[in-house]
Amino acid sequence: MKNKVLAILLAFVLLSVSNLFADEGMWLPMLISRFNIADMQKMGCKLTADQIYSVNQACIKDAIVALDHGGCSGSIISGKGLLITNHHCGYEAIAGQSTVDHDYLTDGYWAMRPEEELPIPGKTVSFLVRMEDVTSTVLSGVNETMKEEDRNKIIEHAIDSLTKEVEGNTQLEASVESMFAGNEYYLFVYQTYRDIRLVGAPASGIGKFGGETDNWMWPRHTGDFCILRVYSGADGNPSEYSKENIPYHGKYFLPISMAGVKEGDFSIIMGYPGSTDRYLTSYGIQEKINLTNPADILLKTAKMDIIKSFMDKSDALRISYASDYAYLANFQKKSIQETKALTRLKVFDDKKKQEDAFEAWARQNQDRADKYGTVISEFADIYKTKEEDKSDVAETYLQEMLMGAKVLLFAYKANELASVLEEKGDFSATVADYRQRAEEFYKDYNPEVDKQILEKMMELYKKNLPEQYYPETFKLVDRKFKGDFGKYADYLYKKSILASKEKFNSFLDHPRAKKLQKDPAFMASNSFLASYILVRVIQMGYEDRFNIARRKYIAGLKEMDPGMKYYPDANSTLRLTYGQVKPYEAADAVSFDYRTTYKGILEKDDPSNPEFTVPKKLENLLASKDFGDYAENGVLPVCFLTTHDITGGNSGSPVLNANGELIGLAFDGNSESMSSDIKYDENLQRTICVDIRYVLFVIDKFAGAGYLLNEMKLQK
Repeated sequence: MKNKVLAILLAFVLLSVSNLFADEGMWLPMLISRFNIADMQKMGCKLTADQIYSVNQACIKDAIVALDHGGCSGSIISGKGLLITNHHCGYEAIAGQSTVDHDYLTDGYWAMRPEEELPIPGKTVSFLVRMEDVTSTVLSGVNETMKEEDRNKIIEHAIDSLTKEVEGNTQLEASVESMFAGNEYYLFVYQTYRDIRLVGAPASGIGKFGGETDNWMWPRHTGDFCILRVYSGADGNPSEYSKENIPYHGKYFLPISMAGVKEGDFSIIMGYPGSTDRYLTSYGIQEKINLTNPADILLKTAKMDIIKSFMDKSDALRISYASDYAYLANFQKKSIQETKALTRLKVFDDKKKQEDAFEAWARQNQDRADKYGTVISEFADIYKTKEEDKSDVAETYLQEMLMGAKVLLFAYKANELASVLEEKGDFSATVADYRQRAEEFYKDYNPEVDKQILEKMMELYKKNLPEQYYPETFKLVDRKFKGDFGKYADYLYKKSILASKEKFNSFLDHPRAKKLQKDPAFMASNSFLASYILVRVIQMGYEDRFNIARRKYIAGLKEMDPGMKYYPDANSTLRLTYGQVKPYEAADAVSFDYRTTYKGILEKDDPSNPEFTVPKKLENLLASKDFGDYAENGVLPVCFLTTHDITGGNSGSPVLNANGELIGLAFDGNSESMSSDIKYDENLQRTICVDIRYVLFVIDKFAGAGYLLNEMKLQK
């Protein structure tokens, strides 16, 4: 009877996990000819696999780019290197070009001729040249009986050899990425361009309309886009910024559809999704809900409250900290909504059923039992240990601490300078480099903001973590300042040579290693770094066990159901996802249409609220229905929904119709499906896209930069 029950359970779970929903999956483009193209064509796709991905002919993948090696995605939309991505992907660059007198964040910016395009220091754009399955090469010589340390050495050596073989003396970049937790490996070859310029960005009342209130929400009315241009050397190859550089002439650029979208339309998104955890166990779900997400929310909220209080006082601080605040707000809200969605959708229960089925399957014969029988119990033991030692929570606190107070992060980076000074050789080049770093760092740094953040982070750290993770700095605070973090912070920012640009540059005039090493900020940073290393040492005690269990679990799942088409977790490599334009029901009696129009912008307009203030020119254009060629039946579209499977890093990804024409840009997800990094939900998961016709309307009618449309290939 017991075996019969197990068999029924196994069959039920296999059935539920085997039938991937048509819209689920972040697929490697090189594999769509094998796994996906037939299904895509049944859904309405008019393209061949080679038109999407090929190494032998120009194709769509040649127009898809990774910004800053995967922070966001974008696409080439002209033969002159014109690139479109999200406004929030260009936000830091726009802020970097802004001043109180030239506030491009608020007012927008449009270059009306090439010489007005603004260079963006540090911005990169990478094109994928090709990808290749190198699993057999990387895992050659590896077996299941060897120690994890020995396995890793063999893999690292193979990866190093592969990347060196590709790069050689070329301008290509190569990386080998693990898939399915180390069961497979793929080589990715890129060409990265480093001369990127800002062409146009809409006013915040368009590009950031709705602000944090509407973030992760539908309906949306945000024109979340900006326009960049990629430049190359005269030979077409990557080059550092130069006035002599020319617009990039690539293999392919995306045509743009003016035909619009309707419910049920097939569509594709290609981009560089950052990270998912679809194979996370029920134990990992519990940790997220009960431990790490609450810590993340607490710390980010505390930092946001401090930053916002200063931003409200000064336009200069508003501009300087706009990007920091937007980053914190985005991920704080994500953690909040993810916890709600995980709970509401009972993701823990689904994972537990899958694990029970896995154990039942593993027990069906001795070979499986020997190989997979202890995998789930291993996870249980590891997560129990992590909950008891609080190491994962401590890691969250330490990361927020070191990246929250900017002076600590800059002090950490100054370790290289201290090492060079200790050697007593010629350090002039290093000093010059740090002068340049200082220019960049202090531009958006305010000691008063930083001081309050440091004080608050230390208070929360001491309150919520065990003593074993306390840094040595806490002993100093207790000894010299009677445990008062406020007084300690006052002391640090008053005495540290790193606390102001003037002090640091003065130090660089006569640099000495001992002076830097005894600096309060430098010592505090290294103190927290030592605590971080302690946490990592504790985690490494079970990291190998975890990696082995995860690798076996995923391998076992694939063996358990060989008929299922599996896709690897996102890891900032090029992926394709396909689906439909579709509405959804958010909750009982709450239904949403698949699109929004200009009417919603006017309905949300609130001059008393900066998040919903509509620029006067836009208000006039909309009120008078001066839509140009961009309306459909007299109505200007703004945003629409699709069922695509995306995550962070997909921001700015092009949304393509069945013919491979650009119809919009992906820029957000809906709050109801915020568990999507872990589990795709067919009923709730939606991608929020800005309609390309609204983008063209803003460029032409609002910004008066219609000349840019002459570069594009517009399809009626």
